[in-house]
Amino acid sequence: MKLKLMGCLLMLVLPALAQQRIDLSGEWQFSSERETGVVRLPGSMLTNGKGDEVTVNTKWTSSLYDSSYYFNPYMARYRQAGQMKFPFFLTPDKHYVGNAWYERTVMVPKQWKGQPVMLYLERPHIETTVMVNGQRVGHQQSLSVPHVYDVTPYIKYGKPNQLTIQVYNGIENVCVGQDSHSVTDQTQGNWNGIVGKIELRQGPHIWRKRVVPDMQNGMVDITINETTYRLPLGSDTVRWDEFHPQLYTRTVNYQGTSVNVTFGLRELKIDGARMLINNHPMYLRGTVGNCCFPETGYPPTDEASWERVLGKCKAWGINHIRFHSYCPPEAAFAVADRLGLYLQPEGPSWPNHGVKLRSGMAIDQYLMDEGRRMIDAYGHHPSFCMMAAGNEPAGNWVPYTNEWVQQMKAYDPTRLYCGASVGGGWAWDDGSEYHVKAGARGLDWDKHAPSSDDDYYQQLLFPRNYKSSEPNNSPIIAHEQGQWCAFPDFKEIPQYTGAYKARNFEIFRDLLADNGMASQAEKFLQASGRLQTLCYKYEIERNLRTKDYAGFQLLGLNDYSGQGTALVGVLNVHWLEKGYCNQQDWAQFCSPIVPLAKFPKFVYTNNERLEVPIEVYNASAAALRGAQVTWRVAGHTGMLPVTTIPLGKNIQLGKVQLDLAAYQQPTKLTLQVAINGKASNQWDFWVYPNDLNCDKIQCDSLFFADTLDAKALQVLADGGDVLLTAAGKIHYGNDVKHTFLPVFWNTSWFKMRPPHTTGAYIQSNHPVFGYFPTDDWQNLNWWELTNRAQVVNMAEFPADYQPIVQPIDTWHVSRKLGMLLEACVLNGRLLMTTMDITRNLDRRPVARQLRYSILRYMASDDFKPAIRVAPEVIQHLFEREAPRVDMFTKESPDELKPKLN
Repeated sequence: MKLKLMGCLLMLVLPALAQQRIDLSGEWQFSSERETGVVRLPGSMLTNGKGDEVTVNTKWTSSLYDSSYYFNPYMARYRQAGQMKFPFFLTPDKHYVGNAWYERTVMVPKQWKGQPVMLYLERPHIETTVMVNGQRVGHQQSLSVPHVYDVTPYIKYGKPNQLTIQVYNGIENVCVGQDSHSVTDQTQGNWNGIVGKIELRQGPHIWRKRVVPDMQNGMVDITINETTYRLPLGSDTVRWDEFHPQLYTRTVNYQGTSVNVTFGLRELKIDGARMLINNHPMYLRGTVGNCCFPETGYPPTDEASWERVLGKCKAWGINHIRFHSYCPPEAAFAVADRLGLYLQPEGPSWPNHGVKLRSGMAIDQYLMDEGRRMIDAYGHHPSFCMMAAGNEPAGNWVPYTNEWVQQMKAYDPTRLYCGASVGGGWAWDDGSEYHVKAGARGLDWDKHAPSSDDDYYQQLLFPRNYKSSEPNNSPIIAHEQGQWCAFPDFKEIPQYTGAYKARNFEIFRDLLADNGMASQAEKFLQASGRLQTLCYKYEIERNLRTKDYAGFQLLGLNDYSGQGTALVGVLNVHWLEKGYCNQQDWAQFCSPIVPLAKFPKFVYTNNERLEVPIEVYNASAAALRGAQVTWRVAGHTGMLPVTTIPLGKNIQLGKVQLDLAAYQQPTKLTLQVAINGKASNQWDFWVYPNDLNCDKIQCDSLFFADTLDAKALQVLADGGDVLLTAAGKIHYGNDVKHTFLPVFWNTSWFKMRPPHTTGAYIQSNHPVFGYFPTDDWQNLNWWELTNRAQVVNMAEFPADYQPIVQPIDTWHVSRKLGMLLEACVLNGRLLMTTMDITRNLDRRPVARQLRYSILRYMASDDFKPAIRVAPEVIQHLFEREAPRVDMFTKESPDELKPKLN
């Protein structure tokens, strides 16, 4: 390596021949193995309307764990040629895997003779072979960096040159794995084409840019290819981080060509369980970039598009992006540099589902080579802070990734390295500098009542599959946190105007309508979305409360359009709001400063006293001095005794205390905590009467039963009223598993793993709730009633009837379900619930209050069921079994397998 010492202040401009370029975008002659024509580049075959028509025989680049689409009679209408609709991902009009040839002529000026000439191809997919004037130039197969060819010996100057680029998008040679987000049809799609800059460039190929600051000596080393320039820094230089995304530009002369290098000055290191940037704690609030770009099917290469995406992330409190098994184009790094975002690109591989590491496959060498290529191409960007080899590998992966980390660290020590981003069941990779690992994530509210005073600390000390007897003392970032689902937003369908269409949403809309619930679509979206947001709030807060947790990576802030359709985002796949959570809502619990209330529970009785410790997560640029922390509950206010809030987590602020005796009626309250106008957060809680006595209600004519037995039928025949408390007695609907928490990822990819529902829509204005104030969605007070409660399958009820409490089934099936319903039966009236409003009412104030409200309703003139059903409809709920949902395949995702690597 050559070293040159040069004098320079903020800008170094040397007399040199600037690199000249010929733009090759536009029309190209095209041919594939089956058709010819003209296409426009940059672009893909799909964006040019080329390729094979999709059919049931299309061989997708992906795993598929739900084959019901191909066998379910209901889906036959979506399997018709020319009208194909797929439920498990977005539907393209065309699909093609194979070779394609792109040709055109180009005039190269005589003035270029004597200088190197490079053909620059940004983001081709996947392999390219270049011919110039009939002569083969070479072959490349990077999925992450531009393909650049030295075409100097083949050029005819001042004359037309025939340029042919063969592109092959099969994956067997790169061997990255069919579900890698760099290639899979589950995300961007396996396309054929070239989608970034296509240019002839005069001048040397700049294949490496590297920047190493030497802050101690006031210098910076800039490496261009094999030559290093040591330049002085100004005395007032600012270090780069999320709060100060300061950039500098230097220009150096490399072989007679001026080369601009824009960079930031930052130093990264590990200190025990902490990650540091410039000796400042780096607390990560991340999301996963899944390479879902439905308008084109590929990631954008222009900065304006990345400004929109990454700007949205920054505005929503995100400071970190993990790019799942792919590396974005350089435009993403440039934008992240300016915004102050910490990026973790990955080797473009999910080496699993047919591919294994250290098993004699091509992926072993490919990931080593590709890692170096990524570092060479993008390593000068300060946002390129972290790097992993890929996602959830198979094979003898720990020794392999340990070696990968060692080699990458030796190649460029200016960033931090992780062997692989993995789920909780994967082995502990002891060679990583930091770990992206699941296990310490999620909410366990299916097992106990909600609270906000717990954390994941013990799971950090001894993570799953961690073998040492000594506690872990390395940083852990929560892998793919969240994955809470909401119901599809059918208003989103018209937004798909490009290469991919939301035909999956059209199927889900049909299912809802065919099961008599078309009118519920928006209600289901809003109700499930509010529950989804609540789950994200409390899981994120639990992460922020956990000592030594380095942060989290959500899956994700926006939806994931493949793998069965994973509607896990509070934003849709286009990064647009869905109407139930906005930026201000989200910022309360996902920001550099977040007040945290440690509720031991959220349901109280009015003979109790509210005592809630308050702490703060301060991941801002500095300590907060002169802090004023205020709290409010209805008309009650207070101030906590703190004036300085240092940087860090678990900063104790004091305790909110309030006597609840004044609340004689059931009341929903909200605790609000604010810090100097810099941050605020809030939490709902409920107070119920302690001395409520349901036995005092006059309901002599009301018959209580847990099944529709002969006596209950006689009461109905005689014109009486029956309350069916059927908890634990239901057969028709017992295949549907409902918990308070919603569907995880989706039921198609995870083969109907429970839960199967995304909360419930509640007719909050129904008179049955006259003494039970409620939201129209399954808020925290409903946990006591709905967690692990049975549902009824209402397939035999009138099609237009919607129950009072309506669990929201997985959108892949959309069964009409109920937990609270009413009907006229024979000559009488019946109200039925599958929620337990009978047992242990002295310890269950919510169930006691709902029972009271139901009894008051049934004793009132408001009890007027709108539908009539035959007794058999009710009896079948206790006698019949619903047909099984069949996935028609034995394959399953890794998380469902008994033994993982």
